[in-house]
Amino acid sequence: MNTPETRIDKERARIKEFFIAERGYWRPWTETMLDACPGFVEQYARYAGHPARTGPLTPRMVELIYVALDSSSSHLFESGLQTHMKRALEVGATQADIVDVLHLVAVQGLASVGQATAILAELAGLQDSRGSQAVSTALQARIDRLGHAHALRLNELARLDAGYVEVLLDFIEKGRPGAGLTDAERSLVQLALHACFTAFNPDAVRQIVATGLGHGLAPTELLQAIQLGAHLAVHGSALGAKVLQACQAPPAREQGE
Repeated sequence: MNTPETRIDKERARIKEFFIAERGYWRPWTETMLDACPGFVEQYARYAGHPARTGPLTPRMVELIYVALDSSSSHLFESGLQTHMKRALEVGATQADIVDVLHLVAVQGLASVGQATAILAELAGLQDSRGSQAVSTALQARIDRLGHAHALRLNELARLDAGYVEVLLDFIEKGRPGAGLTDAERSLVQLALHACFTAFNPDAVRQIVATGLGHGLAPTELLQAIQLGAHLAVHGSALGAKVLQACQAPPAREQGE
């Protein structure tokens, strides 16, 4: 019988199927939003799925970027990380790929350290030789090579604390797995981390885009890495839907009623 209730149920079933096809998951919060506002669920799936559906990056690369974004210390979204890490392994990512991504996540905060140290050196008058150390030729070569690849401003930091720069470059160079991502793929992950609104770093974005282009990445590939970060905003909506559901739940009955 084609009643209004039946038509509503069919439409909601269609939207749910569409959402799962686009996003690859279904959660209690999406169920709540489907009841409250079906248009939100359908249009979010269409918008969030667009980069992966139309962009040039492989499913493996898309999922590895999501792994980076959800595991980043600026987000730490465990349920999303579980979803995307499982999916990454299903579409061809290796353990080394994932550990390489997690290594880049650990390095993410160093870009801000370099930028902040440059400000300190400027305002404290430490940009010349006073109060600073001479940087060895070997260390400068490592800074030029590794610092550039990771968008790190390390010259001022090396003059103020060369030992710190030595150990952080050791971590960058030797703390990753022997196999894993290519240099171009690492640039894509780094770009997503630094372009995301949760930890937006325009100086690092500028450097990493230049590095990525130097590795032969197309602008469309770099654009897709940037776009994927926007989807993290829906995790705030997910939290809101969870609280809405709790607020609308009938109160628990007291014992003895």
